[in-house]
Amino acid sequence: MAIWKQSVDLDRINSWNKNTLVEYLDMRVTEIGEDFVRGTMPVDARTKQPFGLLHGGASVALAESLGSLAANLVLDSSAEMAVGLDINANHVRAATSGRVTGTARPLHLGRSTQVWEIRIEDESARLVCISRLTMAVVPRSSPKAV
Repeated sequence: MAIWKQSVDLDRINSWNKNTLVEYLDMRVTEIGEDFVRGTMPVDARTKQPFGLLHGGASVALAESLGSLAANLVLDSSAEMAVGLDINANHVRAATSGRVTGTARPLHLGRSTQVWEIRIEDESARLVCISRLTMAVVPRSSPKAV
């Protein structure tokens, strides 16, 4: 049984990324399963560090983008939203070319917090980065003037 409370139309979801970091880095949501969100990102000049390896920050950007999307898809968007609270990442293998694929799966879906695990793999399905993202679930309301 799917965990999503919102429509999981890939074209609609990918259109949300217009004029964002996600679009600039050519991240694409490619699949949404019963309990996971999967997406890819190229290993190219935009995402490499000076030594020619996938930049750890780019891996974290992919992890947070996929985990944040997934966290919000399990919520009633008219009443609440999920915002990033903490992220960590372990970079376990270098990637130098091709596309990496991230898969976000929930570890905990609570009323006020969510924890997501995001595995990023190279084109040979070897683990490049493992990340854990903690999200705070907050009421959706308009910002107040200070």
